[in-house]
Amino acid sequence: MGDSSFISIFLSTYRTFTSTQRVLDILIDRLGNPPGESKSNTHQMFNKAVCTVFSTWLSDYPEDFRSLSDPSCLLRIAPLLPTDTSGAEIKGRLLRIAEELSEKTLLSGSLSDPTKGVTSPPDPSEFDATSILGFPSSVIAEQLTRIETDLFLKLVPYHCLGSLWSQRDKKGQEGACWSVRATIKQFNRLTNAVTASCLWNTGLKSQQRARLLEKWISVAEACRTRKNFSSLYAILSALQSNPIHRLRKTWQETDREAVGRYKELSDIFSEKDNYSQSRELLKESCAQGTVPYLGIFLRDLTMLDTAVKDRLENGFINFDKRRREFEVIAQIRLLQSSCKNSIFRTDETFVQWYHSVPTLREEESYKLSNQIEAPGEPSPGRGLNPTVIITQCPDSLSAVANSTMDADGLFDFPSPVNHLLSKLCKHVKSPSVSCLDVESSPPSNDATPSVLTTPTTAVKSHRRSVSCGNNPTNKKAEAGPDMRIVRIRMDLHDGNLYRSILVTSNDKTPTVISSALEKHNQNTQEASKYELIQLLPEGKELIIPPTGNAFYAMSSASVDFLLRRRGGNTPTGSPSLGNETSATFPRIKAKGRRLVRTLF
Repeated sequence: MGDSSFISIFLSTYRTFTSTQRVLDILIDRLGNPPGESKSNTHQMFNKAVCTVFSTWLSDYPEDFRSLSDPSCLLRIAPLLPTDTSGAEIKGRLLRIAEELSEKTLLSGSLSDPTKGVTSPPDPSEFDATSILGFPSSVIAEQLTRIETDLFLKLVPYHCLGSLWSQRDKKGQEGACWSVRATIKQFNRLTNAVTASCLWNTGLKSQQRARLLEKWISVAEACRTRKNFSSLYAILSALQSNPIHRLRKTWQETDREAVGRYKELSDIFSEKDNYSQSRELLKESCAQGTVPYLGIFLRDLTMLDTAVKDRLENGFINFDKRRREFEVIAQIRLLQSSCKNSIFRTDETFVQWYHSVPTLREEESYKLSNQIEAPGEPSPGRGLNPTVIITQCPDSLSAVANSTMDADGLFDFPSPVNHLLSKLCKHVKSPSVSCLDVESSPPSNDATPSVLTTPTTAVKSHRRSVSCGNNPTNKKAEAGPDMRIVRIRMDLHDGNLYRSILVTSNDKTPTVISSALEKHNQNTQEASKYELIQLLPEGKELIIPPTGNAFYAMSSASVDFLLRRRGGNTPTGSPSLGNETSATFPRIKAKGRRLVRTLF
């Protein structure tokens, strides 16, 4: 069709609708039975086109061939290639890969050292949390950037595609998207290191602990200078997490200028205008060795996958969708190319400290936080807007779990993608809870390699929409239910902890309450003993009807909710649906109220 970008787009996205083996089988069939065989010119042109496909494929995605279970198909291709220079080069590369695969098959049955690659967990008794103060912030930032850059260069961009990433938790997909999981494991590890260093030594005075906060704020600034947005966001997420955020006395002792800089850094990841500030910063520095926050791209690609049909009405593959996905993948590859010439020194002393940090589970973090400052009145609401993070995804390969990552693309994408995303963001708070989550207090430490909560109910309640087509007869059903991410708090003995929950237009209040209890590790069988309350501005509350549709009952004025046992005290003046007026329904007549009760 004369589309010079077709091959690049196809090779970047074909895994979303077919397999490497299937594409190879088709090419082998075409080489053996080319169109217009009677015309030598047509035959030669066709062979040249096939050679172009193989040449690009081998150069850009050699791992596709090395992942084949049977090398025989490569041996079938070699004799069919033209005998000219380009054909001979491709033939040689294919045969070398076939030899590698054969050797790999032979060696796979041999005995291997069971201890190889196994590392013992750090000894908590040897961890010195305060020794981080002895490292210059610039050295810490350089070491973190070195680690992040190495992982980013190993990232396989197509692993970020929404349809691949959303399948990672399915049985048999434990090794899928390994490069994304590795990046997320590092994100969680850094967030855990920040949290552990600030909470581990419970005997520190507030002034001493404040020095730790100031140190990490300084490191965050140094990461910003190095354009290491991944580590920057991981540090901010840890400082914003509830176990650290609730330490009032410590924050009061923290230098005011440092706190001001901390807030400025946090603004980089503000959700305002679809994370426009983050995108603009990446756009400005994409040619200077930038390590992005990967969650930005995961979010964009998941939104595209959720909102756009995989196939057209006639059954053909929707290649325009793949073209849009390619635009995002191209941005990742551009950033990767800018990092290839980065040079770093290794500071073994810091690396040793970094690997000595014990992993704190979520419950342990809150226990330590409460030992430092006993729970009293509810901790203040977060001054910063909630951020979008990627939820944890255990990996049996090497415990390469995943969790948070950059919130939204840091790029000003070409107009088709940018227009689509801006439209989607008005209707979908989070594109797919199977890969994104919203925490009131970003990454809270969870199991190894922890930091984020596992998307339990949210994942189960979400179903990927394969279309958002133009069928006027069933447009609503095709687009799927409306959805919204809300934050639900429970006043527990270990502090006030928010959890993010996906609420769809199909969800009744009991379903939402059960989801919230499960997220808070509480007994879901006691859902009937709780009521769901929306926390509105000016201290008002809106009680969601116990048997109604929670999605339509809630007000758009707030995403914060409280789960409270029935019989608890409701503040004076707090509106509920039984009142003449409420925050959601300003003055409705008696008949209107009856209609509302019926609907809910």
